[in-house]
Amino acid sequence: MTTRTQEPYPAVVTGLGMLTAAGIGAAANWHKVTHATSPSGVRRPAELRDLPTDFVYLIDGLDIEAALDAATRRLTDRFSQLAVLAAREAVADAGLDPRTWDGDRVAVVIGTANGGLPVYDEQHTALLERGPRRVSPMLAVLTTGNGAAASVCRDLGARGPSLTVNTTCASGTDAIGIARQLLRAGMCDIALAGGAESSCSRLIVASMCKMKGLSTRRDDPAAACRPFDADRDGFVLGEGAGLLVLERPEHARARDARTRAMVVGYGTANDAYAPVAPHPEGAGAERALRAALADAGVRATDIGHVNAHGTATTLNDLIESAMLRRVLGEHPLVTSTKAMTGHTLGAAGGIETAFTVLALQHQLVPPTANLESPDPDVPVEVVAKEARPARLECAVKTSLGFGGHNAALVVSRG
Repeated sequence: MTTRTQEPYPAVVTGLGMLTAAGIGAAANWHKVTHATSPSGVRRPAELRDLPTDFVYLIDGLDIEAALDAATRRLTDRFSQLAVLAAREAVADAGLDPRTWDGDRVAVVIGTANGGLPVYDEQHTALLERGPRRVSPMLAVLTTGNGAAASVCRDLGARGPSLTVNTTCASGTDAIGIARQLLRAGMCDIALAGGAESSCSRLIVASMCKMKGLSTRRDDPAAACRPFDADRDGFVLGEGAGLLVLERPEHARARDARTRAMVVGYGTANDAYAPVAPHPEGAGAERALRAALADAGVRATDIGHVNAHGTATTLNDLIESAMLRRVLGEHPLVTSTKAMTGHTLGAAGGIETAFTVLALQHQLVPPTANLESPDPDVPVEVVAKEARPARLECAVKTSLGFGGHNAALVVSRG
């Protein structure tokens, strides 16, 4: 999907909201990834005790009871709660006040892969062990994929277009691209867009263990996720939310808003190849990236940085890096921030686009944590060990998802 017949359109990024295993808030996340210390939220939940991978990355120090009232907690699953908190931060960061904005002109587009699926796991266990009387009457409400978008709309009084995107691990990236299209079409003035996910349940982890996608480095879980490393053996599942406030340029100018960056290009494409494995030549990812570049009206040589999907699985890292070299050449500085946040599935694109915005704003590329022995078959320059200062005008965020979904964004300095 692209808009080659239209003039390039910059959606202005005025606010960021982030919660991940690397920290609570955009500032804390940025500090953590640029210093490449261990994730704060490495956990070994009791329900994972006998699985080949018994650890996940969760948000450390988050007090949901203090942050949300009892009614909101009762009517929302955890992934929706994370979305609400990220949205509040993003709106405050943008200098917006939901009490005074025109809610009819505010859109919400949130991506997720699993939505409230962990609640199904809990409730099915309750049904089997304690009978139908113990099943929650709110099951249908708590498990719908649109829960995050609906909850953010209620919390902030956003009454414009409200969409949920599920393109698995590309969901958050697609959500931002779609929100930009809504702004471009004049359907809203403000859009909250990104992703939210909390899927660290026994059922999901057990399935991913069988799929051989997760790292089994149980002796050192904080260093288990090793994108682009020769010794990588899979990703670590994480939870989180990353939302951006996007605005029409004229709307941001009218209120004299600070501009963090601009989303200037979007492309999306499917491999039409396999349910799980990416196309062996990265064909869909390449089409998505080339479409994003065309949509932005920029050349490959304009791209100075790529926040890659970088899952630390053997296939993804090799296929994605080869595709990046083919399309962008050898000059962009590549990083994967999943070693710090874990793979947050549908939230990943939102979180990692926020990191891309911060890289442009600070003119600094975060290192890829745990990258000790770079894979010699990876043909791009992956930043390791220390954050690297760089002159950056444009950057790319790429996402590859189960089902062959691929998405890419081009982000430029504000």
